[in-house]
Formats: sequence, C-alpha cells, structure tokens
Amino acid sequence: MKIVGMLVDIHLRDIYPAEITVSEGIIKRITRVNNAPERFIMPGLIDAHIHIESSMITPGAFAIAAVKHGTTGVVSDPHEIANVLGLNGINYMLEDSLKVPLHFWFGAPSCVPATNFETNGGILNTDEIGILMKNRRIKYLSEMMNFPGVINGDDGVLAKIEIAKSIGKPIDGHAPGLTGERLKKYVSAGISTDHECSSLDEAFEKIALGMKILVREGSAARNLDSLKELYNTDPQMLMLCSDDLNAEMLSESHINKLIGKLITEGYDVFDVIRSATINPVIHYKLEAGLLQPEDIADFIVVDNLKQMNIIETWIEGQQVYAGGKVLFEYRRGKPVNNFCCLPIKESDIRIEKKGEKIRVIEALDGGLGTRELIKYSGKDYLIGSDIERDILKIIVKDRYKDSPPAVAFIKGFGLKKGAFASSIAHDSHNIICIGTNDMDIMASMNEIIKNRGGLSVSTGEILESLQLDIGGIMTTRPCNEVAKDYKKLNKMVTNLGCSMAAPFMALSFMALLVIPDLKIGDRGLFDVNKFELVPLFVE
Repeated sequence: MKIVGMLVDIHLRDIYPAEITVSEGIIKRITRVNNAPERFIMPGLIDAHIHIESSMITPGAFAIAAVKHGTTGVVSDPHEIANVLGLNGINYMLEDSLKVPLHFWFGAPSCVPATNFETNGGILNTDEIGILMKNRRIKYLSEMMNFPGVINGDDGVLAKIEIAKSIGKPIDGHAPGLTGERLKKYVSAGISTDHECSSLDEAFEKIALGMKILVREGSAARNLDSLKELYNTDPQMLMLCSDDLNAEMLSESHINKLIGKLITEGYDVFDVIRSATINPVIHYKLEAGLLQPEDIADFIVVDNLKQMNIIETWIEGQQVYAGGKVLFEYRRGKPVNNFCCLPIKESDIRIEKKGEKIRVIEALDGGLGTRELIKYSGKDYLIGSDIERDILKIIVKDRYKDSPPAVAFIKGFGLKKGAFASSIAHDSHNIICIGTNDMDIMASMNEIIKNRGGLSVSTGEILESLQLDIGGIMTTRPCNEVAKDYKKLNKMVTNLGCSMAAPFMALSFMALLVIPDLKIGDRGLFDVNKFELVPLFVE
C-alpha cells in the first residue's frame, strides 16, 4: 500500500512531497518524491485527556465519530463510569473499546469517590488501583483531584501515588487555581500534568515547576484562547485535550479544528501538531505511530493545514475513514447500570424558611467555577424560585439509594419557565435539576428515574427526554442520533430563557465538589475552599 501527498514531518520540521509505503500495519518506507497531490499527511491526532462518558456514548460509538475528525487515539480517564459502577464500569470501558480500531489508552481513576461528602455508586481502594496500574492498557494514574489530600499528606492518597511511581507511570493533576507553596507541595508529590489552567500566569507557574499543561477546549470549559500564547513560549510543555466533549460538539469536530484554528492564527505548524502527537506519546509512553519508518501506521490525510478537513484516517495500517464513510463496524454490548431510587414527591423539595439570608450558587458561563452569594431569603414561609431575581431551585437526588434530596438555590442560568434535569452530574452522577416551579422539577426528575438515567425537560404541557441506559450516563446509540436529541433538549432549555451556552453541560458541573467555590451534592451545599458541607441558611 502506497500513499502519496505532502508529508508534514514533525521530526525534521519540514513539509515535502513523499510516498509512504505501508505493509502489515507498519510504515516500511518514507520516500521523498518530486511531485505529490496538494493534500497533507501527518500523524494521527491524540486527545491527551478526555472523559468518553461526557460524550454520552460508549467507546465504540465514540470511535465512529472521532475517526471522522482524524483522531486516532485518546488518553481516557474512565472516572465517571467508575463513580457509578466501580471496577465493573472500568472493565466495561476496556472491553467495549476493543471492539473498534481507535487507540484507547485508559487511566486508573485516583479519586473514586471524588470526595467523602457525596454518595456515589463505586469505590476504588488502594488495592484496586494497584491491580489496575499493572494492566498494560492503563497508562497513568488519572487526575488527582484531591489536592488537599496530597498537600496534607493523606495516607490513602499518597499510597495511590506511590503505586504509580513504583511502576513508572505518570500521574495526572487537577489543581484549579492552586498556587504558591501549596502548589509546590502538590507537584513535589509526583504530579506531572494539569488541565485546569485558565490563565497564562497560572500556567507559567506550573510550567516552572515542571508540569505539562494540557490546554483544554471542551464543551463547558474552554481555555484555548487564554493559553494559546504558550505556543510561543513553552510548546514542548503542551498537549491539547477536550476533557469533556458533548455529542453535539463531537459530531462536528475534535482536536483537528483546534489545530486548524491555531495554525490559521499564525502559531508554528510543527509546535501545534506536536502538541497532539509527539508530546502525549512521549509523556504517557503510548504505542502510537508518529509517521516514521518502522512506526505503527497511524496517520491522517487532510485537505489543508488551516481547515484541517479529514480526507482519510489510518490506524495500524487500516484505513478506517475515507470518502466520507467510516470503514468499520461496532457491535454494541449489553447495558450495565446502577439506578435504585424511587420517584420524588412535592414535599421532598419544599424549603421552610429558617433565616433571613441564604447561600446561593452563582454559576459562571464558559467555566466550571462558581461563586458564593448571600441573598435575602424572602418573606414567605415556604421559599421557592424567584424568577425575577434569577434565583432558582437546584436539587440533587441520590440515585443509588432512596434518601431525601438536597435542595438549594442557584443564580446565572436565567430560566424563566419549566425545569430541566440530568443524571450526568459530576462526579457521582446523581440526579440534578434546576427549575422555576416544583411541579416541573418533579416531572423532570421523575422522568429520569423512570428511564433509569438520562436528560429531561419539563414545561408543564411538554415533557421530553433522552434515555441513557448505560450507567445512567451513556448510550450505545450513534453519536449523530444522540447529538440530534441533545441539541433538541438544549434548544428547549434555551427557549425557556436559559442563558448558558451549553445548559446541560453547565448543569452537570454544579455538582462537581472539587471546583471552587460553592457547589451542591446529594448531602447539601459544599464549600470547596473549606472542603466542607455548609448550611443553606446563613446566621
């Protein structure tokens, strides 16, 4: 098999006409030629940090969508399914990913549960981490979100880190806003990356301590524009990642369009492409081809370096995408789940007034962080949503057993009518809902309970949903179908007044108890900075 085109040689930092000879899945020769078609051949693209589950589709369905965009491999943290199903969830991901040709390199989730302040469905103890880390397909210890545990010397946390270090596998970080001596202590424990940087100053401080920066551009958190100048200062320390990418975005593009954007804006072609090829391969010790003789034949053919439209995708010498068609099949397996709660009643979500002031979560569009606001609780005996002030009820319901829901208030979503809910609620994936009235809140949450997972919108007269029958967070359905339904539900929420660019994605992070400042879990409001539960009413 011979492929001819303009070779983007990231090793020699040159672009030249070449003929590539592939045999038995290996690149046998790369020969310079006098002329070649005006199409560009480069190594396959790697997403250096992603949670497949956030796309709401299985690894197999993800692969079908990703190869269309020139993705040949992903460094995947199965943290979400592990929080739902523990080791069984990780094994599901490992097995399903073998059904398709895309390279899936998994991590061992380091924080399951993420905190001890919420209820989840799985636990990974030190022994289980040890078992996972010996698996050749487990390439790293996934993001160490429990940075207080690292800094304060928690024995369990440090034991997991030591397992990774003893085997020689890298440890991913997760340290939003961490700085100074606390950051130094965190890095000194062996943490080697961070994907939570939102400013150049934060990135520079972490790079100075030796951390690799995973520049994130996903569906909820988008940091590329804030960090792209790092390509002019520290390109060898960068990798590109999505972190969380919903089905709608994945159906349209992946890492290819980030590369095209950067090249269009004048950043060095070779530095940009290296951040999605050589850099992750070296850091995580990945078995991936980098377009050299005797390498695995993982490469892509694109129309030009600015649009980065994919003509062909090759993985291990197999043409997996060409002519606008995916050239492999995916046989879907049986669903696995963990969903045990009963429907809620109106009395479950009532709030009796117990003070003049309440804590309110302020959500910020385009990021994962929130702020804590103190607001007047109102004059009524029962406190409800205040649509005029954009202070709405937010509810989190434990879905692993039947315990009472946590009820609080949130500002920033702008909803004027109805309610919407999801069983994708990082990290424990309980049911989370925001609504303007109790009847729609009940309807939306109970629809998810009936479906044993998914997304829903209720407007009184209309109730729509998307079922996610695998762990309550994924489905085996194709990405384009899920994207269509997801887009429809998002549009419904937007039409109800929501101002968030990605309403369901933003909703899912309101329960993420490791991103400051104020969040909510199934046990109540959580102050991330103090790392403790706090009451709704302020004395």
